[in-house]
Amino acid sequence: MAGFPILSLMLAVPLVAAFICLVVDAKTARTVALAATLADLALGVVLWCQFDIGGAQWQFQESKPLFAGFSWKLGIDGIALLLIELSVFLMPICILASQSIEKRVGEYMAAFLIMEALMIGVFAAQDLFLFYIFFEAGLIPMYLIIGVWGGVDRIYASYKFFLYTLLGSVLMLIAMIWMANDAGTTDIPTLMAYDFPVDAQKWLWLAFFASFAVKMPMWPVHTWLPDAHVQAPTAGSVILAGVLLKMGGYGFIRFSLPMFPQASADFAWLIYWLSMIAVVVTSLIALVQHDMKKLIAYSSVAHMAIVTVGLFAFNTQGLEGTMLVMLSHGLVAGALFLCVGVIYDRLHTREIDRYGGLSINMPKYALFFMLFTMASVGLPATSGFVGEFLSLAGIYQQSSLVAFVAGTGVILGAGYMLYLYRRICFGDQKNADAAAMPDLNLREWAMLAPIAAAVLWMGVYPESFLAPMRADIQALEARLASAKPAGDAQLTAGQPAMKTEAHSEGAH
Repeated sequence: MAGFPILSLMLAVPLVAAFICLVVDAKTARTVALAATLADLALGVVLWCQFDIGGAQWQFQESKPLFAGFSWKLGIDGIALLLIELSVFLMPICILASQSIEKRVGEYMAAFLIMEALMIGVFAAQDLFLFYIFFEAGLIPMYLIIGVWGGVDRIYASYKFFLYTLLGSVLMLIAMIWMANDAGTTDIPTLMAYDFPVDAQKWLWLAFFASFAVKMPMWPVHTWLPDAHVQAPTAGSVILAGVLLKMGGYGFIRFSLPMFPQASADFAWLIYWLSMIAVVVTSLIALVQHDMKKLIAYSSVAHMAIVTVGLFAFNTQGLEGTMLVMLSHGLVAGALFLCVGVIYDRLHTREIDRYGGLSINMPKYALFFMLFTMASVGLPATSGFVGEFLSLAGIYQQSSLVAFVAGTGVILGAGYMLYLYRRICFGDQKNADAAAMPDLNLREWAMLAPIAAAVLWMGVYPESFLAPMRADIQALEARLASAKPAGDAQLTAGQPAMKTEAHSEGAH
């Protein structure tokens, strides 16, 4: 595979298919979209098999100068590999989940295919401005998916989604221009090793933070997410929770931490406090929700808070745990939204109280729903356990208080997810229409079974996911070890002080 532009091909396949979907009838568009996403999944399998664990950090590199210093530069490390695999794995499932879409089917399929190309581009881009183009362009198809095929309040939700995410990204673009001018390059691997002036790092970090915090999203800039999820069609919610939220975490890993290590250490206290508040507040809000989608949306904010505390633990456990939490959440949250979509297609309501006792007439559905509920809670042998355990172990080395508060998210998560499951699948069948709903059909099996297998695979054998990124995590940790903590090693005056791995070896 040496020299073969597999990443460019993975971008080209969905883009070509998107154009075809625009000019054919609805049935053909569905077939073309599914075929294209399966083709990209096959290329993703090749990418996984050909990736040399323990080899060069950056693999499958492509570079072609275009104009005015702008280059088409693609390449991946183990971190990008895993997120690309997540993207191509979920996309065929999204196409299968879109059978209820009846209006403008060709345009709908084209929007998803363009989204797939842009997501892969975000994780594969090695040029600063190429990354920005992919990162921002992804707003457009999701804006259309929510605004055209969404629910009653879709226009409000789509505008809110677009404006929130665009505002932070403008600041990031200004920072990128300054960085390219100061370093004399737009090459991302080079910038990851470049030492920006310490005084400038703080402003650059804040500019990137404005974009990535909204994208994840972090509290208090999370309010666009519940609205977007509630109004989006099922497949839109799956890809939003499964992949798009991960772009914020990827941004922290790829830009904020390696490029601004000192600023990351200085602002760790801010991340800790925002994350602690998010875990508790959004979990409590999830407990009182009556809309299934809104409950899962708030749970996503709480899970992303575990991601941010793990990222800023500055150690191997925290960083590896963060990646596993992102991968697991992408699978589990996507699956939970699919479970909501399955019964919504039958009864056309997301109100929890309209259901009950579905384990009687839909036992197969209840089994899948139980597995994904347990994975969201973090049951051992599921994907949710390993990442959360590592993240909490990593942050405990920095602050027991932060670890304790973040750990309450696991307890609260068990509360709202098991409460949701009890109201949906157990109890009396109060409504005849819900009691008459048929169990899973073949298409729905094809949607849920692959995710169930992946959730169990990650839970039972996480090493297969840790191995490709281990060298990249170690390189990032070494880069962060050069940063000096902002204060002493204790949680004083309500502010957690950063301890890097270099300063905490004695505690190990």
